[in-house]
Amino acid sequence: MKTLKSSFVLIFCSFLISLDAVSAQVCFNGFFKPNSTYDLNRLLILSSLASNVTTHKGFYNSSIGQDSNRVFINGMCIPGTKPETCSDCIKGASDGLLRSCPNQTEAYTWPDCCMVRYSNISFSGSLVMEPSQVLSSTGAINSNVTVFDRIGEDLMARTITATPLRTHGHKYYAAGVASLTTSQIVYALMQCTPDVSPGDCGFCLRANLHDYESCCRHKQGGSVIRSSCFIRWDLNPFAGAFENITLPPPQPQSQPPLSSPPVNDQENITGKDGKTISIGTIVAIIVPAVVILVLLVVGFLVCRRRKLPQTVEVQVGDQITTIHSVQFDFKTIEAATDKFSDSNMIGRGGFGEVYRGKLSTGTEVAVKRLSKTSGQGAQEFKSEAVLVTKLQHRNLVRLLGFCLEGEEKILVYEFVPNKSLDYFLFDPAKRGELNWTRRYHIIAGIARGIMYLHHDSRLTIIHRDLKASNILLDADMNPKIADFGMARIYRIDQTHANTNRIVGTYGYMSPEYAMRGHFSMKSDIYSFGVMILEIISGKMNSSFYDMDDSPSNLVTHAWKLWRTGSQLELVDPAIGESSPSNEAIIRCIHIALLCVQEDPADRPMLPAIVVMLTSNTNTLPVPRAPGFCLSSISEQSTIPCSNNDVSITDLDPR
Repeated sequence: MKTLKSSFVLIFCSFLISLDAVSAQVCFNGFFKPNSTYDLNRLLILSSLASNVTTHKGFYNSSIGQDSNRVFINGMCIPGTKPETCSDCIKGASDGLLRSCPNQTEAYTWPDCCMVRYSNISFSGSLVMEPSQVLSSTGAINSNVTVFDRIGEDLMARTITATPLRTHGHKYYAAGVASLTTSQIVYALMQCTPDVSPGDCGFCLRANLHDYESCCRHKQGGSVIRSSCFIRWDLNPFAGAFENITLPPPQPQSQPPLSSPPVNDQENITGKDGKTISIGTIVAIIVPAVVILVLLVVGFLVCRRRKLPQTVEVQVGDQITTIHSVQFDFKTIEAATDKFSDSNMIGRGGFGEVYRGKLSTGTEVAVKRLSKTSGQGAQEFKSEAVLVTKLQHRNLVRLLGFCLEGEEKILVYEFVPNKSLDYFLFDPAKRGELNWTRRYHIIAGIARGIMYLHHDSRLTIIHRDLKASNILLDADMNPKIADFGMARIYRIDQTHANTNRIVGTYGYMSPEYAMRGHFSMKSDIYSFGVMILEIISGKMNSSFYDMDDSPSNLVTHAWKLWRTGSQLELVDPAIGESSPSNEAIIRCIHIALLCVQEDPADRPMLPAIVVMLTSNTNTLPVPRAPGFCLSSISEQSTIPCSNNDVSITDLDPR
């Protein structure tokens, strides 16, 4: 019987792998060349993962390779899973990733039995919330009470406080059952990867529960998946999760009303004065008192939790620093910035000033104090805070927390030490620090960051103010996109919209946005094309002058040089001999001109742009004339340009 049960679990788990693993595989971030060193390292470490997970008590993390070819791996199985079941699940999940993610640098999958994740950057101990995935069945539960209404908080508490001793050598795991109706019992589990902190585990699981509330409250089965945590529910036991643990008995949906028991000699208690007190009377006194006491304790804990900032682990570079995050009080921000002293001011924007600060933990931060007259209301502020905290990518600046006190609206970001791209790019004395290798690395990093905003995050996010001053550089000169104050969040099936309030920076705005208020992902792509030309030339688009000192712009100048075959005249002399070949520079100029074409339909999308940047084998299409092409009268017959015949009446530049 035991063997039969084991075989059933193995077959059932294998069935789930074949059914769900493909849809649960999430591929994201950059791309690598097939058969490259990274590709071979990935294949090698995935092929040995199954045996390593089973020999390391169900959890294994490691890496292989060096520098940009290094592959980091993470694999685990549900606690108590039999070795052969775990091995089959890990192998099936690994093979599924190789099939579904042929050349993506990061991916993960989380079938019911196991989890596999790989990346080209170290992720051990870090919480990554996006991208996520929600899977659910089509059947509905006939009840007003859902599974996580019943046992959500209990499972959360048990998951976060689970110790390796109680969960077969694995922490952060719990399973339970809930009785929703007289005929429906729902099985559920929660799990986090054991390398994250308890605070991060709880934060991740609450995000999953929020997604469950939004989409699947009455679905009979499904899962919400992030790379650091997982929740699953179904009307039937699944994946052997309920085989080796003692489950609490299902609770009925409603209890019959309490009635006073009959008074007899066995159900009365005699007091010291000889009088008898019925048990029903005692229950009537004790139960309300206990309920009131419990409510008071819960209320106290809730209030205390609201007052205390949550502790999370923030990853800065390769170091993980624990700080009090999420919400800061104003006194903490004042102390960190020396009361917003002028000596700590590091920038000024349309919405306010940015200060350098240091928290009591020693962590350096960038504090964005929004102007009281900026016109940004509390709702806009909350939208920016919620948006940025959910975005996790190495080429995006990370929001650590916020402060909302009275009229003060403050955002606290990770501190990026090397200021912004324009600080180096447009300074004759500093642009020499940007050799071609660094400039190309910056272009590629910005592309990956925008691709995450447009395609890899759960929502489609259009930045609308991409420019050199909004690209920050970390200690290793890696680019990080900043300032999401004007970003618009869309549902996944929406890609463009109109606006009566045009916000952005002239020179970076696409013609359809500046003239008609039409913005889309293609608007950001236009801005990215302008930045590529600025990075290559070392000149600012909006302040560019032709050789005869006549007003022009960089886009027009690059187009003229392209048409005459003189593209290399655009290159910043400060690059010198650092470029390994002129072909790479010409290819980047070509890509930039594809991005700034007048018709948005002609501009490539970010996944195609990333492939163009990382692969020299693809033949690029011939670019058409750019928007805002300024030319002389004699040239207009040969160079088609856009006609700016619409006045801008509502322009709010940054």
